[in-house]
Amino acid sequence: MDFKRSVELFSRAQQVIPGGVNSPVRAFASVGGQPVFISHGKGSRIYDEDGNSYIDYVCSWGPLILGHAHPAVVDAVKSAAENGTTFGAATALEVELAEMIVEAVPSIEMVRLVNSGTEALMSAIRLARGFTGRDKVVKFEGCYHGHSDSLLAKAGSGITTFGLPDSAGVPASLTSDTIVLPYNDLEAVEKLAASIGNEIACIVLEPVAGNMGVVPPKAGYLQGIRDICDRYGIVLIFDEVITGFRLAYGGAQELYGVTPDLTTLGKIIGGGLPVGAYGGRLEIMKYVAPVGPVYQAGTLSGNPLAVSAGIATLKLLQNKKVYDTLLERANLLGQGLVSAVADSGVAVQINSVGSMMTVFFTDESVTDYASAKKADTKRYAKFFQGMLQRGIYLAPSQFEAAFVSLAHSPQDIEDTINAARETFASIAE
Repeated sequence: MDFKRSVELFSRAQQVIPGGVNSPVRAFASVGGQPVFISHGKGSRIYDEDGNSYIDYVCSWGPLILGHAHPAVVDAVKSAAENGTTFGAATALEVELAEMIVEAVPSIEMVRLVNSGTEALMSAIRLARGFTGRDKVVKFEGCYHGHSDSLLAKAGSGITTFGLPDSAGVPASLTSDTIVLPYNDLEAVEKLAASIGNEIACIVLEPVAGNMGVVPPKAGYLQGIRDICDRYGIVLIFDEVITGFRLAYGGAQELYGVTPDLTTLGKIIGGGLPVGAYGGRLEIMKYVAPVGPVYQAGTLSGNPLAVSAGIATLKLLQNKKVYDTLLERANLLGQGLVSAVADSGVAVQINSVGSMMTVFFTDESVTDYASAKKADTKRYAKFFQGMLQRGIYLAPSQFEAAFVSLAHSPQDIEDTINAARETFASIAE
């Protein structure tokens, strides 16, 4: 493949943008080479500025569950834009999306729309603290909840990719009330709660970890945390920014049958446009301004373009057969990858839940952050580059998820498996 135009753009970008990118993982630092600059996307494919075509499993990090430029979403955005791009005032569209979210997600009786997953998590934690009158927050190693100061402690996603335990510029005072425990270790949660349970405002976690790579919860883990929260009056927050509307129409909480007190959403509810939301039990949400004392605001919250894209997307996802199709295609991909790697003898673990999966280059089961970090990132980098050269676009980091969309055809899956078989063989030495 020729990457001349991407190389030129990256050189220009480095002069005006830190690292040449507007989000760190895009720089390809952990997989080598230089980033490709995307021109456009359609269906399951993206096309770079040099005209190269790729089957895309990043899907803008999850939200494009329908694929790129789905006609219904594009038409909805066009229609909304013709009426005005933003008002900073209430609209009927945001009411419609909020009603759809409340109807879909088991834990949500009332919801507030915001502009990103980071903003949703920041707001939900502030709300939990305001509701309980407590300060301490419990999170889990490798779970990324956005880049707000108090949550950049042993986070996943880009933090794991770059090997940073936290971030410069975050005063110790802002993380002093953040307690980090191992993911999937219920005993650690029980021990902490027995010691200081009455000081903990909330426990926040990804019900299925997606930012250290895909790591599913152990049997009984989510319900065990739910029980502990009930016992000590702790607000349980599920970060479903990735899993919401992806694993089921009602998210991971529907899939696993465990209902949190608050839920954060993003990605899919904007149909690919910037959006976020937090919602939950009525008695908690009534603490949010203007009816309650917990302040949160946003000029672009409920933006009509994002909301319109979200409504169009959710309407299509209301067909329950959608999730059967996604699971069928994800299983086809997963089984094909298992077969392809078996032929090469390369040691991998493939973790998947629904239409999310990660190929970890390790011979150990990946069940938490510690085991995820044992993955061979150098071998993943070779795998990434080999797949890229064969027209398959994966996350430029070992510690991220791949996403299957409704636009991925059986032929796309077959082509991906064939590319993987060749790539696994090429890195087996």
